[in-house]
Amino acid sequence: MKKVKKWQVVMFGGLIGLINGFFGGGGGMVVVPLLTNVFKMEQKKAQATALFVILPISLVSTIVYMCFNSINFAKGWPVIVGIVLGGIIGATLLNKLNNKKIRGIFIFFMLLGGVGMLIF
Repeated sequence: MKKVKKWQVVMFGGLIGLINGFFGGGGGMVVVPLLTNVFKMEQKKAQATALFVILPISLVSTIVYMCFNSINFAKGWPVIVGIVLGGIIGATLLNKLNNKKIRGIFIFFMLLGGVGMLIF
């Protein structure tokens, strides 16, 4: 892994936290390219590390959203069930695929999300 200065790590962390807090998620879309391109981490480890990094940020963001009464719990709970099941399936697949395939899938979904944002 490439040696990065501590101030850079703090700066990147702040940017990721800002994105996650502002958009209610999506920090992983920044963390993975950061880890692969700046820190020179292999794709598979970057994907897994991104989840580890995003978890505490998401918890803090959730608490702030709860303080402002911004969460729709009735609609959120069913989504959580799907997310947990999808997370189990995704983590299992991550361990079975090689880095090149994982990178291609990640790029595909990044592009799909970008096009979706433009259209909808």
